[in-house]
Parts: sequence; structure tokens; C-alpha cells
Amino acid sequence: MGAPYVLSNPPKVALIGGGFIGPVHAEALRRIGVQVAGLLDITPEKARPQAEKLGIPKVYSTIEEVLADPEIGAVHLASPNNVHYQHAKMALEAGKHVLCEKPLAVSSKESAELAKLAASRPKQAAGVNYNLRFYPLAQEMHTRVARGDLGRILSVAGSYTQDWLLLVDDYNWRVEPDGHTNLRAIADIGTHWMDLAQFITGRHIESVNADLATFHPERNRPIGGAETYTGPNTAKKASEAVKITTEDYGAVMLHLSGGGRGVFYVNQMHGGRKNRLYLEVCGTEGSMVWDSESPELLWLGRRGAPNQLMNRDPSILSAEAGHFSHYPGGHAEGFPDAFKQLDLAFYTYISNGCQGVPNFPTFAEGHREVQICEAIAQSAKARNWVNVEA
Repeated sequence: MGAPYVLSNPPKVALIGGGFIGPVHAEALRRIGVQVAGLLDITPEKARPQAEKLGIPKVYSTIEEVLADPEIGAVHLASPNNVHYQHAKMALEAGKHVLCEKPLAVSSKESAELAKLAASRPKQAAGVNYNLRFYPLAQEMHTRVARGDLGRILSVAGSYTQDWLLLVDDYNWRVEPDGHTNLRAIADIGTHWMDLAQFITGRHIESVNADLATFHPERNRPIGGAETYTGPNTAKKASEAVKITTEDYGAVMLHLSGGGRGVFYVNQMHGGRKNRLYLEVCGTEGSMVWDSESPELLWLGRRGAPNQLMNRDPSILSAEAGHFSHYPGGHAEGFPDAFKQLDLAFYTYISNGCQGVPNFPTFAEGHREVQICEAIAQSAKARNWVNVEA
């Protein structure tokens, strides 16, 4: 099993947003001994039943009320994308540690400002929730590439596929344009794939060539909205047809630093795929494949030797990956555990006085993802290669 962990006097947390992902944050924090002391949602009336369900003692009315609370030392932002910038900026300026859901902001102008602000406050932790890095076998892949097991990296490829928006009656706020890049599938799940690809390979995405498609030009929006992953409008609530301008599908070719190449696609209308990230990395000495729907298995490929299928087991993982694997082999670790491990890295960094290099996704990396999305949107419109802003 991974090394035991003890956090030294972790700050109390305010959770901003009680929708689909908010309770995942609350559960992960509770597992590592960090108290969620308060919840802010759209209205106090909406927040109270969720707070009661999650065992959160306090409900706030405004973000100003959250940040004025001396009991709160950190905030987790699971609020809608369009307020991430405002909430993150206010929280940093109020002296709070901040862990923000992706995207960090809807424009690189905003994300650049947040990254600069975070860099100016070295005693405050500022991270972005790219939690998929924290699957133990993703950490193992990162370690193997870093120590040279695959030789020179040649290519990375894969996909991220879901089916929760397959039907014309499937609707969620995520399908609505953000007023900037207006990306959806790329910004929602593609950024997770790109972050993981860059983390594992140690290479940056330098230029992109993208093709996007919207398969449902109209969707039926339930009056009053719909929550994430609730399925189609099976109750046949009153709805209205709305035009859809965000993409259901996107394919992107990549140029990586160091001369590597890459390609991936995302599709939120892939029947039968619930939440599958597939990634393979190829080098001069071999290759590796990981599939999030089989998160306990890592395929290792060689030309002149037998291929291997490796189970997640901390007794055989590298020391670095084993640190992020807390259960014996055969005792599956999955999506909620990735949140737990990211939070553990974040609050261990805080407990250590914010010293050294953060081992979680930073605001600088969140800013880079926003820049890549802007380049993808520009590429899809111009139908050519676009460099990612340095």
C-alpha cells in the first residue's frame, strides 16, 4: 500500500457549487481529513438540502460572505465556467488557497491574469482539477517516460468518448456557448485528455490542426434546465427547441515539443461509451496504453520481447506511482480516488508551507490549456495549423 499520510492542520474549505461535481469534492476532502465547513450555490434555498445531505454545517448567500469568513482557509470552485475567473481572483486576493475546476477561465486573457496573480502569492496554493493525472497507472506512465523506459517519444494518440448527449432530448448547460471559443466537447473532456498526454509525455502541445462537428443542430431544452448526467428528458417536461453551435465531436492533430506528433478525438455522442479516456504513447524503445474504463490495467508493448499486461499493484509500481496508490492490487482504485489523490497532493503542499515544486496541476498549466483551446477554435475555423501562443 502507499505510504500513510497525515496532514498538519489543514485549512477548512468552502465549496462553491453543489451540482454534479461538487459532492465529489466534498467526499474526497472528507476522506483525507479536510473539513468542508460551508457551501455556496446559486441560492441558499438550493444549497441547504445539498449541505444537509453532505454534512456541511454552513450555507452562504454570496461569494463575499464566503471570503469574509475567517474560518475558511481554502475554496474549491465547482461553480459554472463563466464565473471561475471572478471567483478565483477574489479568493486569491482574499488570501485563500484555491482549487478550481477546469477550465480555469473562458479566455486566455483571464487565465493569464490568474496565473500571474497566483505566481505573485507563493504562500497560497492555486491548482486546477485535472484529476485524471492521479490514477495510479497514469502516474506510472509518467514515471516510466521520465526515466527513459520508452526512449525518445515519437507519438501520443487516443480519444475521450461519452454517450450522455447522444439523443436530441439530452440537454445540459454545457451545450451552450461560452461567448469566447464556444468549444464544448474539446473544452469539457478534451482538455482532460490533453493535460494527461502532456503530463505523461513531459512534452508541450505546440501547434494544432482541428476539425469539429455538431451532429444535433438543434436540441430540446427542458424548461427549467437539466443537471449533468441525468439522462434524456424522459419525464417529458415541457421543452423548447434551441439551436446548438457547440461541437459534439472534435478531432485534433498535434505537434509536440521535442518533435513528437499526436492525434486525438472526442465524442459526446458515442453510444455505449459512458466516460472512456484512451491514451497510448509510443517511443523508440516501446509503447504503453491505458484505458480509463479498465483503469487497473496498463499495456506495455515491445518489438523484440513479449508484450505485458500490468495490474495496478503498489508492490510492483514505481515508488513515485506507488505513493498515489493506497489499496493493494485487486482492490480497484478509480474516479473518486483520483480526486482524493489530487486533494492529498494539494493539501500536503499547503501543510508543507507551499515549499518546492507543486505536484498538482497549477494555474500556469490551467492557463496553458485555455491557450490550446483558443488555438483549436481558431484552427477549426480557419481549417489550418495554428501555433499555441507561447
